[in-house]
Amino acid sequence: MTSSPTPHTPMMQQYFRIKADYPDTLLFYRMGDFYELFFNDAKKAAQLLNITLTSRGSSAGEPIAMAGIPYHAAENYLARLLKHGLSVAICEQIGDPATSKGPVERKVVRIITPGTVTDEALLEDRKDNLLVAVFQNQQTYGIASLDLSNGRFILQELHGEDQLLSEIARLNPAELLFGEDWSAPAALKQRSGLCKRPPWHFDTASARQLVLRQFNTLDLKGYGCDNLHTAIAAAGALLQYVKDTQQSALPHIQGIRVEQTDDCILLDAASRRNLELDSHPTGQLQYTLFGVLDKTATAMGGRCLRRWLNRPLRDHEVLKNRYACVGSLLNHQHYQTVQTLLRQVGDIERVSSRVALKSARPRDLLVLRNTLAVLPNLQQCLADSDNPQIAQLRGHIGEQPALLHLLQTALIDNPPVLIRDGGVLAAGFNAELDELRDLSQNADQFLLDMETREKAATGIANLKVNYNRVQGYYIEIANAHSAKIPAHYTRKQTLKGVERYITEELKAFENKVLSARDKALACEKALYDGLLSTIAEDLVPLQHCAAALAELDVLTNFAERADSLNLAEPVLSDKPGIRITGGRHLVVEQVSDIPFIANDLVFSPQRRMLVITGPNMGGKSTYMRQAALIVLIAHIGCYVPAKALHCGPVDKIFTRIGASDDLSGGRSTFMVEMSETANILHNATAKSLVLMDEIGRGTSTFDGLSLAWACADYLAKECKAFTLFATHYFELTTLAEEQKIIHNVHLDAMEHDDRIIFLHAVKEGAASQSYGLQVAALAGVPRQVIEKAKHKLQHLENMAYQEQQKETGTNQLDLFSAPECHPAVTLLEEVKPDELSPRQALDWLYKLKSLV
Repeated sequence: MTSSPTPHTPMMQQYFRIKADYPDTLLFYRMGDFYELFFNDAKKAAQLLNITLTSRGSSAGEPIAMAGIPYHAAENYLARLLKHGLSVAICEQIGDPATSKGPVERKVVRIITPGTVTDEALLEDRKDNLLVAVFQNQQTYGIASLDLSNGRFILQELHGEDQLLSEIARLNPAELLFGEDWSAPAALKQRSGLCKRPPWHFDTASARQLVLRQFNTLDLKGYGCDNLHTAIAAAGALLQYVKDTQQSALPHIQGIRVEQTDDCILLDAASRRNLELDSHPTGQLQYTLFGVLDKTATAMGGRCLRRWLNRPLRDHEVLKNRYACVGSLLNHQHYQTVQTLLRQVGDIERVSSRVALKSARPRDLLVLRNTLAVLPNLQQCLADSDNPQIAQLRGHIGEQPALLHLLQTALIDNPPVLIRDGGVLAAGFNAELDELRDLSQNADQFLLDMETREKAATGIANLKVNYNRVQGYYIEIANAHSAKIPAHYTRKQTLKGVERYITEELKAFENKVLSARDKALACEKALYDGLLSTIAEDLVPLQHCAAALAELDVLTNFAERADSLNLAEPVLSDKPGIRITGGRHLVVEQVSDIPFIANDLVFSPQRRMLVITGPNMGGKSTYMRQAALIVLIAHIGCYVPAKALHCGPVDKIFTRIGASDDLSGGRSTFMVEMSETANILHNATAKSLVLMDEIGRGTSTFDGLSLAWACADYLAKECKAFTLFATHYFELTTLAEEQKIIHNVHLDAMEHDDRIIFLHAVKEGAASQSYGLQVAALAGVPRQVIEKAKHKLQHLENMAYQEQQKETGTNQLDLFSAPECHPAVTLLEEVKPDELSPRQALDWLYKLKSLV
């Protein structure tokens, strides 16, 4: 007869009971100095964190898989798990082990998810960490986004899946919430950090009540979102999720801001990727526009710059005010003094939020104190400017003398990292705490005095009175003096060669001191919580101060970049068109050792499309991207890398550049290309800037040429967008003969000894040839392959020429028709250099020049 499996132990019964509430979340189960994970949680964590997977004992007859991490090093492991899009429930011991019968009582005190992180060690300094909720009602999408680390809460409503995907690409949330019954677009299903929520969390009525309770208002008219029912449903679900995970109030979420799509220049996901605004395939930030522009002095400023960069504005008045502010800071290089002071400012935006959530650490308060101490000098510095926007920012920054005095009085100069062990609050801050500390800290003197007395009383010269955390206080005497031990000494511990004793006097002192230490620590923790509550009363002015400091930092950064990188102030106009004089690609210019060749660009109502031809590697893509980046930079309020920019209204920027596939989505390179092209053709307007590079190259020659021709024709006739259309199909250059708004330009190059020299200069007219074989040679293709290609090319051209002779009069476009010979070439073929005198040679040279 087999015995039945061993039932679960009491501790494992407790574990299973807690884990049942968090089936999809890793459970960090506190056991002493470790967080332990069990069963599947342990296996998953061991694999992701590269920690040892062990097996200890069994439960219900099955071995218990187990992995653990030290609790004091948990942040490092948590950061790695969050990057994988996982959530973690922190289960702490809340009972007293000394009085507990059976397992110590435990409880989940916090759930850490990718979108609800506020701890400094788990966040990127210069990047927002967004939690986003999406709700769909017919063709309307409601989006609520929250950065819990600073309380910024934003609502918007969008129409159509394309707008939704573009906005999610811009927000790039760490965690995305949606209803379990929602059929999310395939593009969203590939994201990490997806979290399904019960459908009733998105109920509009209950969501509205939750939002109203958060802001303690009767309606939402004051926030401008009372009629945004779909967005409010998303907001309610988001707030419920945050309350569930944080298990605390959210006082730093003070209001909601509504964003409209018409306020900004729209960029779809492909355009953001192609323009490399703040990310690069290599992961290296220096190859992005953000990496070049960001010299902000604070982390708050860095995050603000990233937000501006990803949401360029259309409001010319706001942008002109920013230009004026930059100009004022450039005057006499005033920005240098401001930047010096801003470098002493800490990340009080996130510190304020941690204060509100009662999770601020002593070092956070030190950062806040040091920042507040800088504000008077910063105010004095800003007073020298006569710019109205700087004056407005100065008013929002303000000063907090009372709060500064409180923090200067309360904190020691170099507090420990955690309040757990005390020693954070300064002497003189609280009389009761000082008294308890004096009692515990004067123990050393008492021990010295007692040791002196006992040596004299017993005659034992090497007697010692001491303390350790395990045994407490004791008197230590060597065994050689055992005959001299007084009767009132009570043996406490026997060690090799020595005995340890306790007396009534020493025991009474021990109780008094240890009690004082415990009371002092409890008192200090209570005072610290009270300090956080007092600081939280000034939460709103602190948030306004942080936002103004961040904006000032970005504008000061723009001034520094304008001075260092030779940027020019843009001119914005209500008249349609874009005119760039001496434009440069800011990123390429900074990372390249070769001097950058500046180029012009002119768009007007009579000049809406430029068909760009020229060799591979000649700079077509760079020229196109720099145009888009210059326009985008102007619309964040920054000076631009050009001698001059005159820019009319722009509503969208589209780019179709580069080749990539989507294997996981089952789409080929050509399918991706056509999907992006379709999006542009459906959504581009007469105010849009469109970059199209090598349309149609993913299919057969005539298919590709036909598609490219039709796309260019549609953009010019129907969309009327300002379009840069780069191509290797030279047949497209004839579009300029059919439509007056289409013009040809080319990237210049020259050939020397079968080698190509790129001149990178943009000139009017079409290119004469593509230099494909020369570029292949430059790339290192073996010489014999190049020679074979030359012969094949000549053969194809001859065949095409012969075919053309047979089919004279046909309308079929011929890619390989032999070009008509230039008169200068014909003349050169006739000349016999060895038979020419110097005078005749000079005459021939003049004749050639006249033909060119």
